[in-house]
Amino acid sequence: MATAVEVPEYEVQDDVQLDPERTALIVVDMQNDFVSEGGSLVGPDAKDTIPRIQSLLELARGSGMRVVYSQDTHDEGDPEWQIWPEHARRGTWGWQIVDGLAPRGDELIVQKVRYDAFYGTSLDHQLRLWGIDTLVICGTVANICVHYTAASAALRWYRVVIPRDAVSALEPFDLESSLRQTAFLFAGTITTTEAIHT
Repeated sequence: MATAVEVPEYEVQDDVQLDPERTALIVVDMQNDFVSEGGSLVGPDAKDTIPRIQSLLELARGSGMRVVYSQDTHDEGDPEWQIWPEHARRGTWGWQIVDGLAPRGDELIVQKVRYDAFYGTSLDHQLRLWGIDTLVICGTVANICVHYTAASAALRWYRVVIPRDAVSALEPFDLESSLRQTAFLFAGTITTTEAIHT
């Protein structure tokens, strides 16, 4: 049964200045299975965020900001396939990052086995080596892998910035509830792509 729920207000910042030397852009799970036609778990709005994420990549690469991609990665027998249909099987087309957002050779790709890009990976270690204290997080899915990566980052005392037009969810409610939780629980900065400057 559907119930109408009013989302509590959260602030959307209209001017976010970042130090590119201390900031990393995290592109979460923009893979064919979640974005491209024919993928096994395509989000309805995921493809629409590609131009926004391209703008963020242009900003990051032009200013010297570090760029990190998370790549959801599963192998035969993965228990996550008991929750979701099979997806992001290592080495398949669905596992690959979409062509329009292809990583460059010097950009880090973190293959993750759970929703959280920090879980069981070297991401935190690498960010510390780079002297990063701020993360701009975009991609899909807003209330799953984006959210749990943002939460894990905030619990490690990174400043979290989420451009709301560069994330997508399966349902509008999921997007809004995730953004509100990020702002409310983790003092995260919610903004838009155009409001981010270096």
